[in-house]
Order: sequence, then structure tokens, then C-alpha cells
Amino acid sequence: MQTKAILLLLLGLSFTACTDLDLLPQDKADPNAVLSQEENYEIFLAKLYAGLAVSGQQGPAGASDIQSLDEGFGQYLRALYYMQELPTDEVVIGWGDAGLPELVQQTWSSDNQFIRAMYYRIFYQVSIANEFLRETTPEQLDARGIREGFRPTVEQFRAEARFLRALSYWHGIDMFGDVIFYTEENDLGGSAPEEGTRAEIFAFIESELEAIESQLPEIGSAEYGRADRGALYMLQAKLYQNAEVYTGQDRNGDAIAALERVIDSDAYVLEEDYTDLFKADNDRSEEIIFPVAFDGDFTQSYGGTTFLVHAGIGGDMNAEDYGVNSAWGGMRATPSFVALFPDVTGDTDERAIFYTEGQNREVNNLGEFRDGYAMPKYTNITSTGVAGKDPVFPDTDFPMFRLGDAYLMYAESVVRGGGGSMSRAVELVNELRQRAYDGDAGNITEGDLTLDFLLDERARELYWEMHRRTDLVRFGEFTTSGVWAFKGGVPAGQTTEAYLNIFPIPGSEILSNPNLSQNTGY
Repeated sequence: MQTKAILLLLLGLSFTACTDLDLLPQDKADPNAVLSQEENYEIFLAKLYAGLAVSGQQGPAGASDIQSLDEGFGQYLRALYYMQELPTDEVVIGWGDAGLPELVQQTWSSDNQFIRAMYYRIFYQVSIANEFLRETTPEQLDARGIREGFRPTVEQFRAEARFLRALSYWHGIDMFGDVIFYTEENDLGGSAPEEGTRAEIFAFIESELEAIESQLPEIGSAEYGRADRGALYMLQAKLYQNAEVYTGQDRNGDAIAALERVIDSDAYVLEEDYTDLFKADNDRSEEIIFPVAFDGDFTQSYGGTTFLVHAGIGGDMNAEDYGVNSAWGGMRATPSFVALFPDVTGDTDERAIFYTEGQNREVNNLGEFRDGYAMPKYTNITSTGVAGKDPVFPDTDFPMFRLGDAYLMYAESVVRGGGGSMSRAVELVNELRQRAYDGDAGNITEGDLTLDFLLDERARELYWEMHRRTDLVRFGEFTTSGVWAFKGGVPAGQTTEAYLNIFPIPGSEILSNPNLSQNTGY
């Protein structure tokens, strides 16, 4: 009953983030009645975390958070995958849904439904975080008679809400540049939100993370699936490492400082077997810093790892071998991604998780699943070989931040002149390669540690983890340089124009909010 009350409260909110959101104001639950009970604050916070995993008020579909979006297409992580992976050198997708081929080919427009889904998901998350903060001020707690002994718990909850809002705002400026900007200080039902510049929102995220650091649990000590200081430092490092793109300033030194807090904490340990990071019991991994948690019984969605497992298998592949009951026949590797590995069997580099039987290495037809090697990186099978609880909805969690990424980020910021230790950077990269090569055969020296090497190594280590587009933009390889299959709309690939380094603001949002301006080129 308590959970239902919170859901009714959220359904009754009048969000003003995006005037075209068309959220579902179907109930007018009284927040004072709901939030007079202490246990409901954590339930409310859980909805903020769940917004990264599910798409509505029940699973897997049927009561969408955002009425105008398909619940499968519009789930946060699935939308993020489409934005961060499809336009890159890692993957193509075989489905012909309007807007998907355009993402693969970098020929999208402001009417693309998948770009719209990502934009609205981001600002739905911002909106519910804002509402949580409005409803948990000292004045509101006083009015509801919340006892003093519970106030520190609420303060931690507020810090977590601010972290989640900062995470979504980071995704916003990374993918869209200048976006709408509003906080809990903006009145509900007021005028349309103003536009914030990328630099302004960067500064806001930076200040928010600094302000909440002491209010989050110590690094590595949070309840699984919730944010602690380790997650905060990773978000800081992501912000700083990309600062030159966002603000024109080199902040690699600040990125190194944040990464050293993660690495030196000893709170995290590399997983012994790389493939175990993406299996149905990866919740036990000590490498994952901040996951988006999934469970076959309780977080059912057609996005998230349901999408990542099912859509990565097809052709001659047996779905049951991956712990699911069906193959969706979607994503395959580009030939240029396959070429990053010394062989494709996984015998040399454990990260080469390719299925080649019956598959062509070359991609001549986007709609043919057999064109391109399959990449079943995520499975619904545990590390002991047992299938997850449900054959449709995996138990596999998504690693939003993990230690292996921190190692590569540290090395990159060192190479970019941010300080730190070059010898340590080589040592950290070699730790990853020793895991991948099951020994020292893949070790590199300081002379090997170049930016070109690191861009390729990030692909080998982190593919399908929603970093690639951001990486390619930071390295100057996303548009005007770098060629791969179907980039620019031709099978052999071609360079594209620099304005595509950020996505357009959805056309419907431009029409509905006079305060917004469209990104250059669209």
C-alpha cells in the first residue's frame, strides 16, 4: 500500500520540464498524507533509481511514465544505448524502425523518435528528482511532524537525489549541449523552463557534486545499487575528462584527482573473469562501482539488459544458451570493431566475445542479421552456468561505472598531461590486459601508451557500456575524422559534418518551449 501511494503521488505531479512530455496526471494523491510516514521517503527515492531501469509504474509495460513514448524504446538505458553506440564504430542494428537506420548512418534529424525518447527520459528524471527535493525540505518535514532522529536519513536521501539529477544533467549536456535548466527552486506549473548553456550546467553539476560529497556514504559502503562517494567521484571524473568538449577548458588534472580517490580507496577489485561482469549474478562483483540493477521478477522492462541480451543474439544462435527464450536479431559488430582484436575467437583476448558461425564479417546489408559478427556480451546466465530466474527478463545488472573504466580514464588523463604517474598508468592498463590475455602476453610499455592506443583499448574493454560516442567526440574521431561501415549513409562509410557531435533538441520541444534554440546545423 505504501508503494502504491508513492506511485499515485508521482502520477499526480504536474511536471513542467518538457511541455510536450504528456505525463499522466491521473491521481491527486496528497503528498502530505503520503509523506507523513517515514518509510515512504525511501520508496520515493527508489522511484528515482528505478527510473534508470524501468519505464513506468508497472512492469514491463502498461502504465508508462511518459505517455507519448513506446515503453521499450523509451526506457532510459535502451535510449542511452541507441545514442551512445549506434552512431559509432562498434555496432550496427538490423531493425528498420523509423529513426534507427538514421542513427547508425549519422543522418538523423530533429524529428528522430529515439533522440526524442532520450531527451524526455533525461528530463523526466530531473523532474522527479526536483520533486523529491521540494518535498523533503526542513519546512516540509516540520509541517509533517517528521522526527529529528530521521532527518539525517532524509539528508542522505536528498544527496542521492541530487546525484541522480546530476547524472542525468551530465547525459543532457554530453548529448545535447545547451538544454533546459531548472531545479526544485522553479515553481511547478510556472512558465516554461529557460535554456542553460553547456558551461552553466557543467558548473551546476560540479557544484552539486562538491556540495553532496560529505552527505553520501563512504566510498564502497552504500547499499548495492545506490550511490556513494565512489559513484560521485566517477561522475566527477567523467565531467572533468570531457570538460574541454563542454567548456573549452582542460580539466584532466581534476579528473586524475577524482580517479585516484576511487583507485586508491581499495574499495573495488577487478573481476577475475571479464565475462563475469556481464552475467546474471554480476551483483556480487567487486569491480562495479555504480550499477543499474535489474531482476527478472521485480524490474521487468523491454529496455535495459533485457534489450542488451535479446537483441545481441540471432541467426544460428540458440537463445537458451544465453538464458533467454528468444533472439531479437538486432545488433552486430562493424568490421572495423572486429579488427581491433588480434583474433575473434576469444582465445587471445577474452574480451573478443564474438559469434561467427553463419555470420559474415562484412556488413553489406543493415537489415540482415547475418551481416556482421554477433556480440553476445551480456547474458542471463550466472558465472556458475545457471540461467536467471526469468527467461524473458534477465537478472543481469548494467555497470554504469566500474573500476576497469577508471583505470583507462586515469591513463588517458596522464597521457593528456594532467599529471599523475606514467608508470602507474602503464601498470593499470596492463592489469586489464593481463586479465584479458590471461597473462603477460598483452602487456604494453610506456612507448605504447598513446592516445590512439587508448581509444582502441577503450573500445576493447568497454564496448556496449554506453561510452563510445562520448569517447569518439573527445578524441575528435566521431564526425569529421574516422570512417566505418555505413557512417554517413554509405556502406563503406564516410566522414560527416561536425555539427553532428551533438544531437538536435527534439523538434516538438522547440515548438512547445519558446525559450529554447535549436542546435546549429539542424
